[in-house]
Amino acid sequence: MVYEDIRELIVLGVIPAGQAVGEQELCDRLGVSRTPVREALRRLESDGLVRAARRGVTVVDLDGKALRDAYLMRASLEALTAELAAQRQQAGELSPAALRKLTERADLADSATREGDLAAGVEHNRAFHRLIAELADIPMALEVLDRVWDRIIVSTRTSLNAPPRPARVDDQHRHLIAAITAGEPNAAAAHARDHVLATMSVVAELEQGATS
Repeated sequence: MVYEDIRELIVLGVIPAGQAVGEQELCDRLGVSRTPVREALRRLESDGLVRAARRGVTVVDLDGKALRDAYLMRASLEALTAELAAQRQQAGELSPAALRKLTERADLADSATREGDLAAGVEHNRAFHRLIAELADIPMALEVLDRVWDRIIVSTRTSLNAPPRPARVDDQHRHLIAAITAGEPNAAAAHARDHVLATMSVVAELEQGATS
């Protein structure tokens, strides 16, 4: 529970990337002793979300090659899960309700983003992609994707702020849904991979603009 509480503080940006946080501060915030906090921080360090600091930990802030590597790994994994989900649809293993839920999550992500609610947009967007991984029925990939998603979300929260981005993201989501629904594994994999790589490019452009 303590692990999940601290992880949520980090992923939601309450403790932002690059910020140091002490064990006692977390104990006071969560109302727990040092032992569970230390155990949680060790686990979060193995997840790549924090690194040891002089008095506690610092939330990891991916940049440059590390962030690009995370997106490339996400692109490969999501291409795989989209392909497998489409294969299951082709074999008649996915229910109409599951596909409707996928569309509903895409709708929620689009609505929140267009309304300027970035936090909700990120949450619904992640839920959309996570559902595809669930439909692929490959738990190991889902587990790794969760860890990669955490590190990306913590390190960058700006990609959906670009004016043309919301419509582009929604269009990519719809193409991905269509390929899965049609039971087209190759097309689903291609759409998933292109979508993640497009996001990576937008993030890189925004970071470059912020430093120029």
